[in-house]
Amino acid sequence: MLIVIGLGTTLQSSQAQSETCPVSSLHAGFTFSIEHVDVDWACRLQEIIGNYTITTKVGPIRTGLSESLYRNLLDRPPLAAALINRLDLGLYKSEARGPGRFWGHDGEGTEGIVQLVFQDRTSRIYYLEGSHDSRLLPRITGKAVVLSENGFGERRRRDGSDGQYYGLLREAGQSLPLGSGHFAAPVDRGTVKRKLSKGVETVNRLSRVMRQDPDRVLFEAMDPPALPDEDVAFVKQALESLPHPGGATPSRTPSP
Repeated sequence: MLIVIGLGTTLQSSQAQSETCPVSSLHAGFTFSIEHVDVDWACRLQEIIGNYTITTKVGPIRTGLSESLYRNLLDRPPLAAALINRLDLGLYKSEARGPGRFWGHDGEGTEGIVQLVFQDRTSRIYYLEGSHDSRLLPRITGKAVVLSENGFGERRRRDGSDGQYYGLLREAGQSLPLGSGHFAAPVDRGTVKRKLSKGVETVNRLSRVMRQDPDRVLFEAMDPPALPDEDVAFVKQALESLPHPGGATPSRTPSP
């Protein structure tokens, strides 16, 4: 769900990084804690950032949710996808595949694995592998890195960006990446930007429904087959913490 200019000024690498896989800490005007990334992951990130075929800014990400709730939803992609699907806001699907690792499908031909590589109080670094199928273009496979601020605009740049996206895309069956001069590259840049923009807008729509119609959100979470008990409890707590139109407090039980 996503989102991303040159690499900027390269900062001195930490000893924690592999000497053969240096990665800049500066992206989109933000400094990320690359020095805390494991050596193996640093090399995977460097492969993409050093050879990207598509790059774009992340954001701006604006949501009506509180910072803590927004971060909690980021940590629960299957729950967020289920709510989006049940509320008819999209066709997203997601499943946990290990700690910080999730499979996802947007219902429009794009699917893959998202791995949270690193996070601290202000930022997150994601690694993605996936594919996009289209009736008009050959199947595209690729890898990507998303470096995103999650400080809710505390350090947002003047241009409104919150981070950077780097993608390394290939046409299925081809050994060379989709780079400059390849007929499909401009189309894929547009596809990436649309996907990232749509993801942000879908989160915004979810936040509006949660504020404006909390009973409906809770009803959908509990409608058979109900979401796991842990997720339902989280939804109840989240809805009760949100400000609602007219100062109304959402009920604890869904409308019949």
